[in-house]
Amino acid sequence: MERTSAGAPTTVAAPLVCLAGVRKTFPLPGGAPLVAVNDVSLSIAAGTAVALTGPSGSGKSTLLHLIGAIERSDGGRIDVCGQQVTGLSGRALAAYRRQIGFVFQRFHLLPTLTALDNVMAPLIPFRTDFDKAARARELLAMVGLADRTAALPSRLSGGQQQRVAIARALVNRPALLLADEPTGNLDSHTGTAIVDLLLSLRDEYGTTLIMATHDTDIAARCDRAVHMRDGCLTSLDQ
Repeated sequence: MERTSAGAPTTVAAPLVCLAGVRKTFPLPGGAPLVAVNDVSLSIAAGTAVALTGPSGSGKSTLLHLIGAIERSDGGRIDVCGQQVTGLSGRALAAYRRQIGFVFQRFHLLPTLTALDNVMAPLIPFRTDFDKAARARELLAMVGLADRTAALPSRLSGGQQQRVAIARALVNRPALLLADEPTGNLDSHTGTAIVDLLLSLRDEYGTTLIMATHDTDIAARCDRAVHMRDGCLTSLDQ
């Protein structure tokens, strides 16, 4: 059984993310390679919010990058939405990446683009069957920035910039949202508001959320907590 954010048991949904024996190493000059992710196996049910916890250097960010296909694993298997991510290449890999929403700690907004254009940016190279600007405006309104569509990132607070980044991550309506320390550059009040927003979006759209965080209070608000140390899973809050 999973638990809801209120602690009540609910029916287990089908796994959306399945990892089996996943491994990632990085070469180091003049020494043994760094093992960033070491034989990680994990299943995550659709529609759940999972906190990925652990100290700096434990492998949290690398694991998110592997699930999001930003990095390639050296071994094991990753399946998302029934698709084997570890076997993708070329156009299929690019198409998969467009289906995943990613929120970074440092926002990664384009400084010369308005909030509206930043949200639309992932859609620009592609034809769509919907109005790109209309969807971007809808998402900015959803994250409380309906009146800041024309603002450049330099004219927005840190919390507002993170809201733009969340809207951008949702522009392709992903089934999976990956958030890498999304509150790390924010004060506690603003960070709490960002977590409120992420969890409310999960509740409204059924989006699966995996969030790397150092904050035990944030982790406690998620459905599950997964702890990492030295590239390994050390505990699973089922």
